[in-house]
Amino acid sequence: MALFGQAAAPASTSSTTGDTSKDVEVPAGQVPSDSISDLQFSPTNDFLAVGSWDKKVYIYEVGNNGAVGKWMFECQGHVLGLGWSKDGTRIAAGDSTGMLNIVDFRTAPASGTVPAQQAKAHESGIKCVRWFQTGGKDYVATGSWDKTVKFWDLQGAEPVGTLQCQERVYSMDVKDQLLVIATAERHIHMVNLTNPTTIYKTITSPLNLNFSFKCHRQPDPTARETAKVYSVNAISFHPQHGTFSTAGSDGTFHFWDKDAKHRLKGYPEVGGSIVATGFSKDGNIFAYAVSYDWSKGYGGNTAQYPIKIKLHPILGEECKPRPGSKKR
Repeated sequence: MALFGQAAAPASTSSTTGDTSKDVEVPAGQVPSDSISDLQFSPTNDFLAVGSWDKKVYIYEVGNNGAVGKWMFECQGHVLGLGWSKDGTRIAAGDSTGMLNIVDFRTAPASGTVPAQQAKAHESGIKCVRWFQTGGKDYVATGSWDKTVKFWDLQGAEPVGTLQCQERVYSMDVKDQLLVIATAERHIHMVNLTNPTTIYKTITSPLNLNFSFKCHRQPDPTARETAKVYSVNAISFHPQHGTFSTAGSDGTFHFWDKDAKHRLKGYPEVGGSIVATGFSKDGNIFAYAVSYDWSKGYGGNTAQYPIKIKLHPILGEECKPRPGSKKR
């Protein structure tokens, strides 16, 4: 899929400064009314799911002319994390009350508000939701601030397994039969999903000690030796090239070649903090959400702060690794 049919358009490789002039914005009347917490493209269809602190999940249909609202469902708490099923027919949302919310679009109307199947899954907020398959069955994994990961087969109200983590779950992802869980205090748990209630390995992240990429920094015009450092709010990997994006509180996003340790493109400030990002299933569209991220505390949360969802068409060589880069 390409926005305005631009997939074949060339992009300059001579400059590392990117162009956002062709980015397409979701109409203002169709965006959430509060800060955006997560966004996820469907793995099979041209749908983009967006979760918000307004306790709603919005599903947009993405086409050549941008994105239009298709479905919406409400949760009991602030939406913290989203996850699509592997076949793209269902979506799960975790909220701040510990409720797991699931919608099956195979039985949904053509558009409009749809009800979610809801279950009390955790004692605290659900930060992460991921689907996986094992033994020919679909399961949902939920990671919570109550320091547990629970596994659900969607057949009953009780989990089929519970994994006790060392700390609050902040991030989680699945690749084939591997589940990786990142928690507070820099713990990283690895789980073999054929034996999901046992932690296979735990390491402590060294990322407070070293880093490969200096990003989201700006020189301080009043102090030559000082740089303003902004938080990195979102990291997304390109599904084809293995390159990745970073986006942050400074309102910029960048594409990186991890193997060459090189920035491919950096883009100008977009008018507010970027809080969530994602690539479409074919890697031709990069979506980013702009809203307040609380990086400046309560005082920075004003009614005038923008809430935007924008779609950036990936053109030419923007996300391709440098020639000669060796994959790790």
